[in-house]
Amino acid sequence: MSTATLHPIDAGSITSIPGFDAAGVAAGIKANGALDVALVTSNRPCVAAAVFTTNAFKAAPVLYDQRILAENPSGIRAVVINAGCANACTGEQGMRNAEATAEAAAEALGIAPGDVMLMSTGVIGAQLPMDKLTRGVAAAAAQRSSSIDAGHDAARAIMTTDTRPKECAIRVTCEGASFTIGGMAKGAGMIHPNMATLLCLLTTDAAIAPDLAQRALRDAVDTSFNMITVDGDTSTNDTALLLANGTAAAAPITAADSLAYEAFFQGLTHVLTALAQGIVRDAEGATRFITITVRGAADAAAAKQVGMSVARSLLVKTAIYGRDANWGRIVCAVGYSGVPVDPSRVGVWLGDLELVRAGAPYDVNEERAAAILEQPDIAITVDLGQGSAAATVWTCDISHSYVDINAHYRT
Repeated sequence: MSTATLHPIDAGSITSIPGFDAAGVAAGIKANGALDVALVTSNRPCVAAAVFTTNAFKAAPVLYDQRILAENPSGIRAVVINAGCANACTGEQGMRNAEATAEAAAEALGIAPGDVMLMSTGVIGAQLPMDKLTRGVAAAAAQRSSSIDAGHDAARAIMTTDTRPKECAIRVTCEGASFTIGGMAKGAGMIHPNMATLLCLLTTDAAIAPDLAQRALRDAVDTSFNMITVDGDTSTNDTALLLANGTAAAAPITAADSLAYEAFFQGLTHVLTALAQGIVRDAEGATRFITITVRGAADAAAAKQVGMSVARSLLVKTAIYGRDANWGRIVCAVGYSGVPVDPSRVGVWLGDLELVRAGAPYDVNEERAAAILEQPDIAITVDLGQGSAAATVWTCDISHSYVDINAHYRT
């Protein structure tokens, strides 16, 4: 067990990590003139790890990054992220535009194109406005800074329907050694595991072997980004990218069974969980943050499957929005989850109010339930009565505003 201690960095950003610079600029890709191009650079080559969307329609930057990661897992120096155009379903021209973006960044920074990785978010099916994007990349390269504010600008530049940036930074100490981890993410809609319409960039000064960085990121994503859902849709562009520049005064992490690796994984999971929950709290049109804990399951996979079934139920989500303690919708979602259950063993709680015991109504106190549902954070607990495994997932309600936002997303 790791003896690591996590120290939050107040108002931290990706530039809270030594050796990283950032910038966010307005290149005119977003029609409203907001910041829309972010650039993050390292003063030395980084070990990189990444997790990508499982959608078959992978965007050009995803395909590009997968290739670069395979070719250069220990030499990444920069990441370009644009908002306003996803560069997805754009054919060969989209891939040429991705490559041209990397070339523009490489020229501006004096590095090789293969040292640059990319992310894009926005409307699917449109070609990148390359004149605007390349000018934006050059401007960001000239403005980049190690200041905390530069990191905040980068986090704002990657937003689409987000109403606020998602950022987190911590310092991890373990047996006299220390390192830092920072992250920024965007996402508010089209959010569902494997992964979601989210982009995430993580920076760290820890020194870690590429295979261990990949393992840590994959496992940390499984307990964070892959435990959230907003609307059940999985995007074409999802990318979570970790850059480790190795500048910390700590021994390199070279073994998965070491205390240092456990400390790194613990810190990475903390940052990713904070970002994942931030995405759900800022979900399109959401008014309630919902934590669903499934316990008493035969194994963790079954617990997650049941939790996600409840979390993605439109009837559950609309009931929460309407402040209606309609527990029948919850048990219905448990029943069709695909996990075999014995209804006579199932219990359901709304906050501390036990609504269902042994599969039947227990204490359906409408007045208490209404008071619970007025709170911004809602807790639902389901006990399957099968075993000792548990899982927690996070979701939100669905409101009229969600329909308004997505009905007019392109227009």
